[in-house]
Amino acid sequence: MSATNYAKNQSLDLQFGGSSYTPPANYYMGLSTTTISSSGSNATEPVGASYARVQIPNDKSHFTYASSGCLVNSGSIAFPTSSGSWGTITNIFLSDASTSGSIWFYTVLGSAKIVQDNTLVSWSASAIAFYQT
Repeated sequence: MSATNYAKNQSLDLQFGGSSYTPPANYYMGLSTTTISSSGSNATEPVGASYARVQIPNDKSHFTYASSGCLVNSGSIAFPTSSGSWGTITNIFLSDASTSGSIWFYTVLGSAKIVQDNTLVSWSASAIAFYQT
């Protein structure tokens, strides 16, 4: 996942004497049926059918330590089983809120995932890499 401009600006301002910030205590992974921009805009999430962002505590039990400018998820991440169509998922993201909020990281999936009724969307440990590019 790449950092959005918002995340990059927060980090740069912190490192170069600007305003400080407190990293989110939790991130919330979301799914999008549209391509998310580097500004963190244009995310279109599924509505209804048991869709909800997945809370991920922002700690070293859930994310590895960075190495060579990258870190990965330490555990699996699973969404609730769909109770209807969520559409074709093309992007995933991390936000700082369970609804709305700012998107900090995003990526386009290697292959789109069609989510119909009774579908489980999940990623195993180490499946999602985070970069601050």
